[in-house]
Amino acid sequence: MPGRGGTRWTPERAAAWARGQPWIVGCNFVPSTAVNQLEMWQADTFDFPTIERELGWAAGLGMNAVRVFLHDLAWNVDPAGFLGRLERFLSAAASRGIRTMPVLFDDCWHPDPAPGPQAEPVPGVHNSRWVQSPGVKAAVDRACEARLRAYVQEVIAAHRSDDRILAWDLYNEVGSYYGPILNLPPRARLPRMLGAAFALIVGRFPTLPLLRRAFAWAREAAPSQPLTSPVYLDYVGANREIIDLSDILSFHDYRPLPALERNIRTLVKHGRPLLCTEFMARTRGSTFPTHLPVFRREGIGCFCWGLVSGRTQTNRSYRGRPGSPEPVVWFHDVLRPDGTPFDPGEAAALRKLTGADRQGRR
Repeated sequence: MPGRGGTRWTPERAAAWARGQPWIVGCNFVPSTAVNQLEMWQADTFDFPTIERELGWAAGLGMNAVRVFLHDLAWNVDPAGFLGRLERFLSAAASRGIRTMPVLFDDCWHPDPAPGPQAEPVPGVHNSRWVQSPGVKAAVDRACEARLRAYVQEVIAAHRSDDRILAWDLYNEVGSYYGPILNLPPRARLPRMLGAAFALIVGRFPTLPLLRRAFAWAREAAPSQPLTSPVYLDYVGANREIIDLSDILSFHDYRPLPALERNIRTLVKHGRPLLCTEFMARTRGSTFPTHLPVFRREGIGCFCWGLVSGRTQTNRSYRGRPGSPEPVVWFHDVLRPDGTPFDPGEAAALRKLTGADRQGRR
């Protein structure tokens, strides 16, 4: 989609960008002390010592990139302070050999974000306090458009030529606002999931116009880095539009290896570099030992969900019930809050595949 600052990258420009990258291996990074994006970025709860420590652990595993969720309300309350905190984060990551992929909007989980103190996590429940950005209500409210445009353009303009930025993920899982339904009992869950699935299949969901505007606004800011938004389900009616807007193609896949390889064969036909910006759900058959060799063979960058288990509780599955104990096999996340791995053999395999063991990283 054209904008005053530029148009979608040509396949040749996207391929040239990819040739200049190492094999990208990283994680979706949330410090263990943050329950959601707002708690991560608001001034009162921005935990820089934990961020520095945990970025160091990521580097020790051989990770060279992190995908990080921002939030429009954290910017709106304190634009200068928010940009200052983002600058501190980028510097801390870069000093450890890690580049950052910011995510600006997100349709996942709870629909009514509010600045200020965030509620405590519900014990045992996966991502119990994660919030949408900006939320469906704001996404469809044209009175919010000027604020959301300013957020996108000011954040990108501040880093339009910043080598510490790997790429811009403008909108995570557009249309995926059914997340809280997954925590309902089966009888209540099924009819609501059917309705959500129908909307996704036909490509009629209320946040799609904001996705289009976000790409136009970002193009006007003229970043040197590529723009993308992930394809996350095979049957989403808007997938073709998401692909056609993106400079490089990103996707999510938490399925076992045969399904991942089928997905790669489909996406590679579009002739653009691929990044898998979410994978690794152990109990669903998506693991480091099975999937990383395929990503390396195909030259596809990849980001697992989670690094250090903490207040997001994503070591639990989507269907965890309140008060459920820590699972024997973690769903997501790699390390415990003290930095020790959930599975030492898995961490050793990760360090071997990324070459961290040969470089002597700790």
